[in-house]
Amino acid sequence: MLDFAIFAVTFLLALVGAVLYLYPVSAVLALWGPGRRPSLSVADGNLPDIVNSGSLHEFLVNLHERYGPVVSFWFGRRLVVSLGAVDVLKQHINPNKTLDPFETMLKSLLRYQSGGGSVSENHMRKKLYENGVTDSLKSNFALLLKLSEELLDKWLSYPETQHVPLSQHMLGFAMKSVTQMVMGSTFEDDQEVIRFQKNHGTICIFTYFQVWSEIGKGFLDGSLDKNTTRKKQYEDALMQLESVLRNIIKERKGRNFSQHIFIDSLVQGNLNDQQILEDSMIFSLASCIITAKLCTWAICFLTTSEEVEKKLYEEINQVFGNGPVTPEKIEQLRYCQHVLCETVRTAKLTPVSAQLQDIEGKIDQFIIPRETLVLYALGVVLQDPNTWPSPHKFDPDRFDDELVMKTFSSLGFSGTQECPELRFAYMVTTVLLSVLVKRLHLLSVEGQVIETKYELVTSSREEAWITVSKRY
Repeated sequence: MLDFAIFAVTFLLALVGAVLYLYPVSAVLALWGPGRRPSLSVADGNLPDIVNSGSLHEFLVNLHERYGPVVSFWFGRRLVVSLGAVDVLKQHINPNKTLDPFETMLKSLLRYQSGGGSVSENHMRKKLYENGVTDSLKSNFALLLKLSEELLDKWLSYPETQHVPLSQHMLGFAMKSVTQMVMGSTFEDDQEVIRFQKNHGTICIFTYFQVWSEIGKGFLDGSLDKNTTRKKQYEDALMQLESVLRNIIKERKGRNFSQHIFIDSLVQGNLNDQQILEDSMIFSLASCIITAKLCTWAICFLTTSEEVEKKLYEEINQVFGNGPVTPEKIEQLRYCQHVLCETVRTAKLTPVSAQLQDIEGKIDQFIIPRETLVLYALGVVLQDPNTWPSPHKFDPDRFDDELVMKTFSSLGFSGTQECPELRFAYMVTTVLLSVLVKRLHLLSVEGQVIETKYELVTSSREEAWITVSKRY
């Protein structure tokens, strides 16, 4: 039961940990607005309810179904507010304030301190990120195409009856793509990619268990540090990754390279070495996982949606014909863009985001006190039938409606508010689908039921298997 919900609790701990440090626990204990009273002691709050629900997302689904779009619950003695409908989110989201859920969580878990400056400083960093993503994708398009074609050749060699471990292959593809486009030629060596993947996994596993010994106390009272073996593995993995990044940063400073990578944009910005290291670390960790999961879910949905795959194939054929996949023509794949938007929505790819209420605010008739942790229950919002007709149906055509796309963009999944990791993942997945769908039928394995695991990024609980067959 604990393992099933471990990431949900970790996510809250990561977000609340800094809050508990900065603001004493003498906060108001009266229940604010509609919400869930703790099932156990005040010290535990609703943590046991979250664990029993299976994940933070599933806990929030139940909470919003019962109490409506604005709810509250208790994290120990800390009040948490959750918003679960488009109209209330629009009241709260500040378009001038950058909000990256991956940065929020990972900086807390890694105990990084840089960033978090003024509005102008945050916008400067966001612009650096945007330029980094744009320039690295442009400079490394041929590399991305090469990696996609290598995967295609591998799948073309398989007999049609062979089951392909999709999640495994997509993780490997994402690791190769992200490491080379973010950190450069060091990761042309497969052994370096494997080493990065191992360290990446160690850091993720450690964060999963960065909770109470049973239901969370270790994070708050320091008993986590008593697990010396896991802590040392984590520290060694983090030290190795940071050492690699420091060497790359040192190598790239003051020099010109034909291949522009993401780190180059940070080096050229007005950032100190520690901030470059932290930002590139967070972007690398987050981009690997979100790119892998977006690729996995997109292909999963195509294998179970024959008409969608057919329509995507027709668009790819129309745009590229017998010619190569190019950056200019990639921009013409409008239906493919809708497929990826619908993938994010249907999979509830990032089910929860959050921010700290820096000034007292109001949502409908409810006052949100200053220093309250506010969750955006995006997984709830993305399945709201009042916003998305037939919400459980995979239907990319719904994004033909400009108002639907505008709503999607307002949630941070497209346009100017999307996080840089997702923007990066969109392009990588678009190139991969253009290469694969042009040559292959992507097919589901009969009888397979894919169960969902809701973490910071949603994934399949077990390996997702597919089969492929040649179009020509």
